[in-house]
Amino acid sequence: MRASISQPKTLGVLASRTSLCLRLLALLAIVVSLAIQPALAREKDTTQYGAGLIVNVPFPESEVTQAVKEVIQNGIIRGSKEYERDQYITGAEVETSVRGFPAWQETGTVFYKVRTHALDPRNFKESGDVGTLAVRYVVQPQGDKNTVLRIDAIFVEDFRHTVHPSNGSVEGAEYKDIHDHLEALNALKQEAAAVGQRSSVNEKLLRNQESAPSLPAQNRANSESAPSPAKEEMAQPTALTETPQEQLKKLRRQVERVVKPPGAPLKASPFRSAKTLTSLPSGTEVLIVIATPYWLGVETHQGQHGWMSRDDLELAP
Repeated sequence: MRASISQPKTLGVLASRTSLCLRLLALLAIVVSLAIQPALAREKDTTQYGAGLIVNVPFPESEVTQAVKEVIQNGIIRGSKEYERDQYITGAEVETSVRGFPAWQETGTVFYKVRTHALDPRNFKESGDVGTLAVRYVVQPQGDKNTVLRIDAIFVEDFRHTVHPSNGSVEGAEYKDIHDHLEALNALKQEAAAVGQRSSVNEKLLRNQESAPSLPAQNRANSESAPSPAKEEMAQPTALTETPQEQLKKLRRQVERVVKPPGAPLKASPFRSAKTLTSLPSGTEVLIVIATPYWLGVETHQGQHGWMSRDDLELAP
């Protein structure tokens, strides 16, 4: 009899303890959740939207403006994408003003690059609709050798006209593109200076050779057969075998190229994405002004200047 009475009591105690444990676990879960939520909120708040980018660039205003013009004309917006497989957004165009950006009242030159009908572009706060993605560039002179560059990006919905700020990815990627252009332009300036020095030396050499009186064949043969020791040390091998006209032709061959079939674009800068100034037909002769590993700065007979890929040119016949 006692056994039958004690068994229900034992079961009741176990059930009570189990219920108490479950309540404690539930309470512990609530406490942990309350502790985690502020941490997650703080982590989420670390992403800043709408801050834009302001940087002091160690290049003069004219060069920064040139680099910005080249970037806004490349038709792409970096730092964002519509689909996971994309690397960036294409189809962007140059505009003079954009809805969503107030009129610029400060000093400096303002440029805009815009992509309409963009679908949920990445890296914009709570963007999930179709609208206009716009990037604003402001170039402000800072003395003779420095320039302040400001870049801001927004996404404006077509239906509700809500403005969504960027988290800085677009601004950073666009600035990197501009910086790469500036570094390339600086390298080209240094190369141009070196080429100018070499060209000056070659021109002096040619003028000296063309102005030197030509010797009769017999006298030239005698002088070649019995050179003086001083001339033997300083003379170049080709000087004994080539006439001034032949050397001039050889030098011109080094700086002249012909456009390969079926023709090729003349670019505003040494980048595939740069603006195409014109298309040169096959057989067009150009003169090399600046040489880089992959691009040549050239001049046409009509006085046009631009850049062409080495692969699009061949030696003149």
